[in-house]
This record gives sequence, C-alpha cells and structure tokens, in this order.
Amino acid sequence: MSSSMPSRPTPRRTVLAAALGAAAAASFPAASSQASSGPVSLSPSSSPSSVSSVSGSAAVDYHAWTSADDWRRGTADGTRIRTGRRDGLVLDRPAGTLEYADPHTGTKASWEYATWTAPVRTPPVPASEVIASWNAHAPAGTWIQTEVRGTYTDRTRTPWYVMGRWTAGDGPGDIRRTSVDGQGDGRSNVSTDTLAVDDPASGLRIASYELRLTLYRRAGSRLTPTVWRLGAMGSDVPDRFTVPASAPGSGAGHELRVPRYSQEIHKGQYPEYDNGGEAWCSPTSSQMILAYWGRVPTAEELAWVNPGYADPQVCHAARFTYDYQYKGCGNWPFNAAYAATYRDVQAVVTRLRSLGDVEKLIRARIPVITSQSFLASELDGAGYGTAGHLMCVVGFTRQGDVVANDPASPSNEAVRRVYKRRQFENIWLRTKRYNAQGQVKSGSGGVCYLYFPVQPEERQRRVLRELGIR
Repeated sequence: MSSSMPSRPTPRRTVLAAALGAAAAASFPAASSQASSGPVSLSPSSSPSSVSSVSGSAAVDYHAWTSADDWRRGTADGTRIRTGRRDGLVLDRPAGTLEYADPHTGTKASWEYATWTAPVRTPPVPASEVIASWNAHAPAGTWIQTEVRGTYTDRTRTPWYVMGRWTAGDGPGDIRRTSVDGQGDGRSNVSTDTLAVDDPASGLRIASYELRLTLYRRAGSRLTPTVWRLGAMGSDVPDRFTVPASAPGSGAGHELRVPRYSQEIHKGQYPEYDNGGEAWCSPTSSQMILAYWGRVPTAEELAWVNPGYADPQVCHAARFTYDYQYKGCGNWPFNAAYAATYRDVQAVVTRLRSLGDVEKLIRARIPVITSQSFLASELDGAGYGTAGHLMCVVGFTRQGDVVANDPASPSNEAVRRVYKRRQFENIWLRTKRYNAQGQVKSGSGGVCYLYFPVQPEERQRRVLRELGIR
C-alpha cells in the first residue's frame, strides 16, 4: 500500500492481486487442525506488545492484546475472559441481537452479539495507515467483526470502520467472510484491509485509535467464537521510490527448509475462489510457512478437493482465505487469521524496516512472507512483473542476497529463487513505483506476515520482542 491513498474508498484488489501477465509483457483449531510436529514446538505473553521503529521519518508501531491482563484493560459488554494455555475473549451473554442480511448469499439471519473495546492506543508517531489483524477460533454458526476508530491529529474522529467480518468456515449456516467497501469520511478511507489518510501530504495523521471486537452467534445457541489475539499496526512511511540500502548482517548464509509450492500449477482451479494460478500467491505462501511449522490440513479436511489436483492444501488455503467482497485470496488479515486456525500458531500483519529485520528472524528460524510490486526489469531472475505479489523469504546467501520461495514459478521444483539484495529490498520497502505505462502506483512499504509458535523458543521470543511482537 502507498501511504498516499485516493480520496474515494476503493478496494485494494489491484495492489494485492498478482497481476503477472500484463506487467510481464511489458519488460479455528477444529477447522484446520494438527498434523506432524514442526521443526519447533508451536502461550501468549502476559503484556501488550508494541514497538516504535523509526528510520528517518518512517515509523511503525505494532500493538496487540493477547493475555487475560490485556483483556481486562478493555471495556466488555457481554464478553468474558476464558483463561488457559491461550487466554481469550468469548461471548458470555448477549448484549443485543442483529438481523444481518449477508450480501454474498442473500441470507438473512438473527445473531446474538457481545462486544469488547480496547483501550485507546496512541502510537509514538501519528500514523497515516492502520492495519488490524487477529487470531481466533470461530466454529460454524459464529463469526467476529473487527472495527477501528481513529482520532485525527486535529482531535476530530473517524467513524467506526469495519476492518473485516470473519469466520473460519463457509458452511450453509455461516456468513461469508468479507471486507467492506465504500467506507470513508472525506479524510480517510478503508481500502479492503487498510485504513489510510486520504492526503498524507496535508499533514493530517491518526494520532490514536481504538479497536472494537463484536462476537456473534446464532440467536438462541450457546456457541461462541474465541479471540486470542487482537492487534493493529499503525505506520507512517514516507512516499518514496527508493529506500536506503542495508548491508548484509548476521543472517547472511542462513537458509530455512521451507516446503515449496507453486501457485501456477493450480491455474484454472476453483473459479469460485479466483481461479488459481496468479491469484493464489498469498494462500500459497501462507501454506508453505504453515507446512514449515508442521501444520497441514487433515485428509478429512481435504476431502472436498478434486483428487486429481496436486498440493490440495493450497486449494484449501485459497478457499479459507477467500474474501467474498474483494473477490480474491489476498486480504492480508484474512491470511493471518487462517494461519492462526491451526494448532498453536500465532500470526500477525505488520511492517518491517529493512532486510536486517528479516535476517534476525531467519536466524531465529522464523520465515517471513513479504508483499511487493515490480516490473520484470526491476527484479532479475523473476521473469515476470506484478502489481502485487506475496512470496516467502526463507534465507540469505553468504553474500546477503535473498533466498525466496516464490510461488509464481512454473513448478514446485522451480520455487526456490535467489534475488539480488538491493533489488528485493527496494521493491518491498518502497511506497511508490512506476508501472509499465509510466504511471505512478503504490507499493506495500514493507508489509509482511509473520507466523510463529504460541510458545516460541527464547531466541525467537527475543527477536519478536525487538520487533514489538509479543
């Protein structure tokens, strides 16, 4: 995402969908359960997590609520805390009832709900963008809604913006997970999963924000979603076509054994989930990292997939990350939420400052999923260009170049790529770029997904803490 957004609320599909062809021509636990144990055994911390990462005028602040102490700091209306290995919020008593007409199925149903509102979060540096993410279990017949309300630097407020209506499944009694288009107040807007100030050049910023969770269940039932983690990343990344180069660090020469899956071998599969191939970079990347942690769908969960399709787990990830409004699988928080439906996995969406941060994670055996846009001429060895693409950084060569599992490859065997450090870092961290027609377009500004164990090793915990993730 660019930190400069259009004044009208628009979906982010053109940023996230891997539009490879045109650009290349120019140059909850039950839902997705256990499998074999991973290379590291996959509990929440006892305090909120936050960080202010400032590089020049760029700032990133990730903050989360994950523990019973955290949940007690918020305002509950019908929710209660369920303590255990992972402390979470559940629906205890209904605060009200909603008649929800699902725009994607036409079904109207009555839902009981309860709410929890987080304490006001004031980032160390006011933000031009806010991205929320969550980890939850939502059994059939339940769902959650996440909202953000910001206070501008002039002390006026945004409305409550819906950042996602999410459930783990898609059964006949479930809503369809969805982002909400058309949200804006003339000063900020929501583009799929990102709240952004319309005109950062004006100096207007979001000085603070609140998150609100609403937990839903079928009226009259005793089911409940469980939310283990609720967080948001507020950032102010300056508009930039180039970023400072980082020198190789201690992560150079380290590579993780991450399974390799190609999105391209799924081209044409499941049109109802955006037709496979170029559109499936995000779920394919998510499934690679989940497999690294030893988390894959069970045979029973994969029974719906055509037995003639290779790597059915990729089809599964596409189905259960699909955003019915965005009409694709590239919703950032939906991918993180999907990952966290697997046993003992935590997942966040944040930004990093440089490849130096990625090297620290690789040394701690945590791979990183990055989002970037580029022309074919800007990334040697890719062989394509894209308006938005996700891939997995799994290591670095001794010279500091990036070893990536790039799902935009013709086969699983071809997924491992080595990309020049300087080129990769620039296309990932910049917020502005030129497309093949010479038009100025946006870049992600360092967005990434991080998936890691509920009980990290000490060195993993230490590195995550340095990045503000606890």
